[in-house]
Amino acid sequence: MSQNPEPKDFPTIFERSRTGRRGNVPPKSDAGEAPLERLIPAGHLRRKAPDLPEISELDAVRHYTLLSRRNVGVDTTFYPLGSCTMKYNPKVNEAAASLPGFARLHPYQPASTTQGTLSLLAELEGFLCEIAGFDAVTLQPAAGAHGELAGLMIIRAWHDSRGGGRTEVLIPDSAHGTNPASCTLAGFKTVEVKSDVRGLVNLEDLKAKAGPRTAALMLTNPNTVGLFERNICAIGSLLHERGALLYMDGANFNAILGKARPGDFGVDVMHFNLHKTFATPHGGGGPGSGPVGVKKDLVPFLPVPRIVRKGETFDLSSDFPRSIGPVRSWMGNVGVALKAYAYIRHLGAEGLKEASEIAVLNANYVLARLRGAFDLAYDPPCMHECVFSAKKMAKETGVRALDVAKGLIDRGFHPPTIYFPLIVHEAVMIEPTETESLETLDAFIDAMIDIAGKAKTDPASLLAAPVTTPIGRLDEVRAVKQPCLRYRSKTTEPRA
Repeated sequence: MSQNPEPKDFPTIFERSRTGRRGNVPPKSDAGEAPLERLIPAGHLRRKAPDLPEISELDAVRHYTLLSRRNVGVDTTFYPLGSCTMKYNPKVNEAAASLPGFARLHPYQPASTTQGTLSLLAELEGFLCEIAGFDAVTLQPAAGAHGELAGLMIIRAWHDSRGGGRTEVLIPDSAHGTNPASCTLAGFKTVEVKSDVRGLVNLEDLKAKAGPRTAALMLTNPNTVGLFERNICAIGSLLHERGALLYMDGANFNAILGKARPGDFGVDVMHFNLHKTFATPHGGGGPGSGPVGVKKDLVPFLPVPRIVRKGETFDLSSDFPRSIGPVRSWMGNVGVALKAYAYIRHLGAEGLKEASEIAVLNANYVLARLRGAFDLAYDPPCMHECVFSAKKMAKETGVRALDVAKGLIDRGFHPPTIYFPLIVHEAVMIEPTETESLETLDAFIDAMIDIAGKAKTDPASLLAAPVTTPIGRLDEVRAVKQPCLRYRSKTTEPRA
């Protein structure tokens, strides 16, 4: 990987630089300046001025405007990232959360001055309880993985209140990577449970591993290969018989919204991803929010403070002696919760159900049209996402899942998730979501079919992709080990 890749149609701001060219020059301070040596130790001072680009204001504006158009997001292109639910987020939600009455609150104002927000958050907790079948919800966790940690802490506290001794959490081999990481942070040992030939939890392996040390099974449903766990009720009953709990990773809840309630099929604890299921910007648009719902016996262990109703008013109370304590300041990322509230109120029960139905329909449409071009990992009808394998393609043509992804970039699409779940070799995971039109799906599918054809007739074109971007294919291994995170000109001063 070159330290200074040759620019193609997009010169960097340094290539635009011309000696002596200026934009605005700020006036010098009337207060005078203290010698830098008084503020910064001499050993940390530059030996000469930084090598900054010299350009006009117009060139600076054009540079950053063009750079912004290079960004890829759900507002500009299809984002088929499996297990991430990168769907369109209605702008009205953003407007609602930005209202001054919400946005200008201070988290430590007296509760008497934040009644509107507390009332709304309490109502959101009630909505989430009803949607997922739980008895109480905390909004504190700041993201999905944070919700996992909070949920596992609640499980640990519940077991400790009953004598402890539960040190293991069972995790399917298809799980998200955050699951075992959260278990470790919560003080548990992870035990892997195998998948069966259908891509579901292997019941015999689960029975063999669920024992007196088992605190919980951490299950994603629908799972990461896009399938609903058909034996979920039996799984829940087995765990409960053996004194363990069932935790559900809610990352894929978008697939069953309004159709099934986890609390009704045996789940004891679940985190929601408001930034996936309830249409808040995901990833770079963050922050996230990972509320946790629990069944009745676990309610005393929820984080504090909790919103409590006193007659006609709301207050925050920490008077819950068995609580795991606070996991985030105030009520978590309140702006995200406000957007989720607006989304739920806008769609209503029937709208949420319809969103789930369309998400599943779209995924099965993609599956049906691509079935002949790529090998399916598992054959049953999928839920919100479908998983293909490029294993056979790689063996016959040398074109791997990575090359498929880079080929999509040249065709104007953000790549889907690849190489996950780990139980599928050369995995290509596609989640179309409910917000994409038939025309968009067809264009994406046509691009995938074209790539499958090129793998047979012109594999070299895919092995060289992408060729339409300012920087072509990088050396992936070297880019990880030696990332180039800043521009280096010929005159850049080395560090002291």
